[in-house]
Amino acid sequence: MTKKERKQMLKKFVLVVLAIALGWGIYSTIIADRSVGTEVGDKAADFTLTTLEGEEVTLSDYEGKPVFLNFWATWCPPCKEEMPDIQNFADVHGEEVTVLSVNFTKFEPDKEAIPAFVDSNQLRFPILMDREGTVGEKLYKVISMPTSFMIDGEGIIREKRVGPLTLEDMENWLDQVK
Repeated sequence: MTKKERKQMLKKFVLVVLAIALGWGIYSTIIADRSVGTEVGDKAADFTLTTLEGEEVTLSDYEGKPVFLNFWATWCPPCKEEMPDIQNFADVHGEEVTVLSVNFTKFEPDKEAIPAFVDSNQLRFPILMDREGTVGEKLYKVISMPTSFMIDGEGIIREKRVGPLTLEDMENWLDQVK
């Protein structure tokens, strides 16, 4: 094989490698399903939890509509601070978005405080009970409360915040997923 033939073969090899890399890039960003995770751009992990009233709620049942997902506890001061805004958000935008609030029941020292908290704050959106920490700890990797996610109608996490949100923050998030 001559030097010229080797050079042409090397060029062809490099072109094939580049074509494969480009094809893989297109496939992984456009065609393939997004991976399930906890960061913006990830597919939100599906789960089923029970409400305070004993009704089962599954996240994927709300596909097609944005979901505001909030993790909280009764003893958490910033959680208490943001709850009126979350209720106001649910009242004003309930036709456009589903509000799901997950109580970190596993870490509640007084389980009776949960319904009292809900009553005193006049919360009317679903309060889901994470009794084992399976959803908050394992699926969503919540390490501090409150932690909130905005999930679009296709089940993709579009926003995430550790710490309290205001009504204006929630409305801005909703505007981004409509």
